[in-house]
Amino acid sequence: MIKFEHSVFALPFALTGAMLAWRDENFSRVLLGWRVLWIIVAMVAARSVAMAFNRVLDAEIDAKNPRTKMRHLPAGLLTRRFAWGFILGWAFIFVFAARELNGLCFKLAPLALAIPMFYSFTKRFTSLSHIVLGFSLGIAPAAAWIAMRGSLDARILWLTAAVTLWTAGFDIIYACQDYAFDVATDLFSVPRWIGIARALWVARILHLGMLACLIALVREFALGPIAIAGICAVAGLLLWEHRLVKATDLSRIDAAFFTMNGYISVIFFVFWATDIIVLK
Repeated sequence: MIKFEHSVFALPFALTGAMLAWRDENFSRVLLGWRVLWIIVAMVAARSVAMAFNRVLDAEIDAKNPRTKMRHLPAGLLTRRFAWGFILGWAFIFVFAARELNGLCFKLAPLALAIPMFYSFTKRFTSLSHIVLGFSLGIAPAAAWIAMRGSLDARILWLTAAVTLWTAGFDIIYACQDYAFDVATDLFSVPRWIGIARALWVARILHLGMLACLIALVREFALGPIAIAGICAVAGLLLWEHRLVKATDLSRIDAAFFTMNGYISVIFFVFWATDIIVLK
């Protein structure tokens, strides 16, 4: 029903937020492994709730779309009852993990689930649904900071903004393949709103914004050359991603969406984690 590799998109950025918070508390090892463990559990749980809820809400739409009609719910491989049980089970795990982290995480847990679940409705009434999806992933590094420190530092919001713009950009690219279906079924997306060619330019602009946010983040946390090299690596991968997809040829969207963005998040984390640890 959902794919494990989808966790790769947001989890490395959440762990980057946790490492920046760890650096900010002078690399304290008090309950460090415990906190990281519960951050990972919370991330996987939130991903599972959000994606399963999206599958339930979109089951009838997916059944009409040739690209998605073989997903587990429209194909009858799983029942709605199972899906709702799956959602409730992982929601409980998420709230439990938040409680194990600290009081503020526990208080914010309902909001943290409500935001990505709200995204599932947005494609029905706004072309800004891509931004909402981006923000759903973008809150991950800020949430990880709160998990580590028990409070929010405004500086980490640069990483929230970067992930939001990155996700919105690649989601616009992915939505291009459903342009005809969105038009036929009156669903909202940037490609349907302004056409595929212009939508791809919007994605490029959003990804340039991501890079600008990462540069601002380096400045705010006084990071070193390895982090800057990480931004350069991300920029190169984004350029490659955009070269894979053209308005006249969408055949390589899966490679651009899954493969390249998986590389981007993991490689970004490796560079930034190295900078934080080596230059501490």
